[in-house]
Amino acid sequence: MAIQVLKPKFHVEECLDAVRECLEKGWTGMGFKTVEFEEEWKKYTGHKYAYYLSSNTVGLHLAVKILKMDNGWQDGDEIISSPITFVSTNLAIEYENMKPVFADVDEYLCIDPADIEKKITDRTRAVIFVGYGGRVGQLDKVIEICKKHNLKLILDAAHMSGTRVNGVFPGTWDGVDVTVYSYQAVKNLPTGDSGMICWADEKYADLTRMLAWCGINKDTYARSNKGTYAWKYDVDYVGYKYNGNAIMASIALTQLKYLDEENARRREIAAMYNEGFKNNPKIKIVPATYADECSYHLYELIVPDREDLLNKLSEAGINCGVHYRDNTEYSVFSFGEGQAPKAREISGHLITMPLHMWLTDEDVKMIIEKVNEYV
Repeated sequence: MAIQVLKPKFHVEECLDAVRECLEKGWTGMGFKTVEFEEEWKKYTGHKYAYYLSSNTVGLHLAVKILKMDNGWQDGDEIISSPITFVSTNLAIEYENMKPVFADVDEYLCIDPADIEKKITDRTRAVIFVGYGGRVGQLDKVIEICKKHNLKLILDAAHMSGTRVNGVFPGTWDGVDVTVYSYQAVKNLPTGDSGMICWADEKYADLTRMLAWCGINKDTYARSNKGTYAWKYDVDYVGYKYNGNAIMASIALTQLKYLDEENARRREIAAMYNEGFKNNPKIKIVPATYADECSYHLYELIVPDREDLLNKLSEAGINCGVHYRDNTEYSVFSFGEGQAPKAREISGHLITMPLHMWLTDEDVKMIIEKVNEYV
């Protein structure tokens, strides 16, 4: 059987027990387990506020929408973002009729603070920082820039579950307005699909709960958790059906218990790769700041001929991937052509190595051997 590039490891029996509890209680929607997971996530990360959602994508949309609503942003206003990311990062900007402006990437494949400064105009309202592969990059400098120019900062932490800096989660740093996590099927903390939005400001956290539940001012769980069921509610906003459910939350609660342990194994694999590739002059390793606390959702190399390497590794039973294509190559973002030339060049040479809990040390050594043979 071929080695997969990304493959989640579920603690199956524990997950099934947790799901069974939901089924037996007859509560599979919002509430019960979703509330429990929100509380556990706050304890684990240090975030003050957390709301469980159906995906990271909807969390990013809510982040942009709520900041736009509260700060009087206009259609056509700009948010500076990265072109090396999954498309939902930048689609979230488009959802609110705002304009993504693409800043180039640094050596960590995170957005480059120097290029952010160059891209700021009188219509710039915010920056989205993508913690690419779990890396922190130069987030501290981006925070300084946002404070200097009075810009909001959205942290797309889809890859950052478990990433710390000196024991502290970057999403809790002063200057980060909102952090959005992903628990999608192959993330470090996998469910079927779900996410979490964590605000620094309580008023935004409260607004999120309404907007994510169709604009309703009191959700079903809140109306039924007092011993009696109160059916009546009001609809204060034109909202969305973005809430998470108890089935996914029960899986998330189980997987959370193993997150740090499994991230430690990811770092072991990344260290093996680093050692195995460091003497190949044709290979460039994507470095990580604070590598000893990085979640390492992805491990990527920059190689001369990616397509040739992908094909040869596939023939050898090793499936690799590409994360990510420069977003300005997609039709919907083609207006950004030329804004981030370094990202465009790098994205044509990026290859993602297998990195997951099913890999043995022997698998990793074999992958290293084959890559060095083919490059």
